[in-house]
Amino acid sequence: MRAPLDFSAIPPDLLDAVRTVASLSSEAGGRALMVGGAVRDMLAGGTRVKDVDMEVFGIGPERLQQILGRRFAFDPCGISFGVLKLHHFDIDVSLPRRESKRGMGHKGFLVESDPGLTVAEAALRRDFTVNAIYCDPLSGEVEDPCGGMRDLEAGILRHVSGKFVEDPLRVLRGMQFVARFGLTPAPETVALCRTVEREGLPPERMFDEWAKLLTKGVKIGKGLAFLRDTGWVRYFPELQRLIGCEQDPKWHPEGDVWSHTCMCLDAFARHRTGDRIEDVIVGLAVLCHDFGKPATTRHIGGHVRSLGHDEAGVKPTLSFLKRLTSEERILREVPPLVRCHMQPFALWRAHAGDGAVRRLAMKVVRIDRLLRVARADDEGRPLEKSGGSSCGEDLKWLAAAAERLRIAAAAPKPILMGRDLMALGHRPSPQFGAWLHACFEAQLDGAFADHDGAVAYFKEHFAK
Repeated sequence: MRAPLDFSAIPPDLLDAVRTVASLSSEAGGRALMVGGAVRDMLAGGTRVKDVDMEVFGIGPERLQQILGRRFAFDPCGISFGVLKLHHFDIDVSLPRRESKRGMGHKGFLVESDPGLTVAEAALRRDFTVNAIYCDPLSGEVEDPCGGMRDLEAGILRHVSGKFVEDPLRVLRGMQFVARFGLTPAPETVALCRTVEREGLPPERMFDEWAKLLTKGVKIGKGLAFLRDTGWVRYFPELQRLIGCEQDPKWHPEGDVWSHTCMCLDAFARHRTGDRIEDVIVGLAVLCHDFGKPATTRHIGGHVRSLGHDEAGVKPTLSFLKRLTSEERILREVPPLVRCHMQPFALWRAHAGDGAVRRLAMKVVRIDRLLRVARADDEGRPLEKSGGSSCGEDLKWLAAAAERLRIAAAAPKPILMGRDLMALGHRPSPQFGAWLHACFEAQLDGAFADHDGAVAYFKEHFAK
């Protein structure tokens, strides 16, 4: 018999709350078990648990609200969906339930709570075996009706039952699980996923899975391979077109653009910062950076060339992103990184001045983001077998320049403003825009670096 599970990965305050839920349920004649990611992560080791899902057996919904209400605050409306989200703790408490498909997509289910279900019966509605492992937080005993522990130890991602196909979002969950935990999908799971249609999944739900892939994936390339092998890459044609798109073997001995992109994403994963929004923006830029190659790749003089692929990549990048999100910041800040991903090398080779570096910062918002994209691009191939590039000298040069100019994490902002012109006695007029633009261009070229210098420059050139 397996030893009781070690709970040291759960923060003490969270563990106390989990055990309180279990104790209250036990006193009422029921049983509350942990299930899902928290149990999986504790078994896998090395991961700190931040949130916990619990399932309560043997207690009806009204009685569950009654007993939990003694110690916890929660939104009572959630019980109609079978889930109570406890306030102040990342704990979701659910009832075992039966689900039957009644409509399209991951929401097209008739859900009926059934406190009388056994653990084995309740497990059948879960997605993967590694997420169908239950644990008693009071005793540490584990119940594993679907063989999830065996699959976890063997590094296998396997669906629980044929009901898997009823929720298409599970295919994308499989993509990010493969990437996060280095799991190998079971052939029968891949085959089953090929039969699943997207069924109009809402963009925000798909985006959540892509964000997890990028912010938590260790081997992101394996996640993309799952997407390809299940046939779901067809729903992302900008990605699909990378498969088989040639590259010059002198510079890219790793093969086609798809292989290069997978390697780039694995390199990106090695250097994540932990800042979620920054990692999402940079990760998406790395994912999309060569979307322009299929449209621009040609055989020229015995070599494979993709001239202008950086600029050509902007349109398919926007197409891909708009299929996943309407978040303005993502749509605004990812495409410039795609457009400019070759600029570090180009500016370094041209011995560009500070003005060019400042203008590059204006285009990409943050130079440090662009450096991360370019680094992943450099590392996304076996350099020892390729012709190499600058051996990273371009990135070192740009990083040093951005740090010296204090624009690594923010684009330059105009020093001279309209209020300064009014303070000098000028009335607002259409000329203001032209003056301020000219002064900002001069600022980017290094004509002045502070407010006094900006005012002096304006007086000398325009206030005559």
